[in-house]
Amino acid sequence: MSEHNAEGQSAAAESPVRLRDALRKARIEAADRSGVVVDLRDAETVRLEILNDALNPLFAEIPVQVDLFDRGISRGDTPRLWIDAVSHVAMGRDKRIYRFVQDTRFGRIVLAESHDVPVIVDAVTDYIARRMIEREQAMIVTPVPAAASASAPRMKSSRLWTFAFGFFAGLAALFGFALVAALRGM
Repeated sequence: MSEHNAEGQSAAAESPVRLRDALRKARIEAADRSGVVVDLRDAETVRLEILNDALNPLFAEIPVQVDLFDRGISRGDTPRLWIDAVSHVAMGRDKRIYRFVQDTRFGRIVLAESHDVPVIVDAVTDYIARRMIEREQAMIVTPVPAAASASAPRMKSSRLWTFAFGFFAGLAALFGFALVAALRGM
């Protein structure tokens, strides 16, 4: 029995040491993994900065009065190069492919995807051109046709006569109802 106690005590004495060593080893591995994640995120950010620099000439051509675009890199869990409020470039799952996406009311759509910076620059250029044309079309004020402007006063007067007719018809009905009620009460 004393042999059994001696073995149990020595195992108990070794157990915390082994557990402590295992915890230490697990913490080191977790730190290494998080270091790799940080390195990957930094690599994504650097690749997005390269693309951002390649877009500088394009954004220099945009007129100052056009304020649709607000370019910048957000450094979060997923670094992104924002082109405007609804479109951005992020790195794909393999961290080497650029993915240019746009958020719509129907979900996110991929506008372009490539390993090459010039391909993404071309896609962003096309996107910016389309957005600028949409802005121009939205800013155009269409003139009111002459036929519609001539009929506008007539519609206002017809609405006035309709209101007046309804008012007097309601007044007559109310007067008639009050007269009938008064005759019954006598």
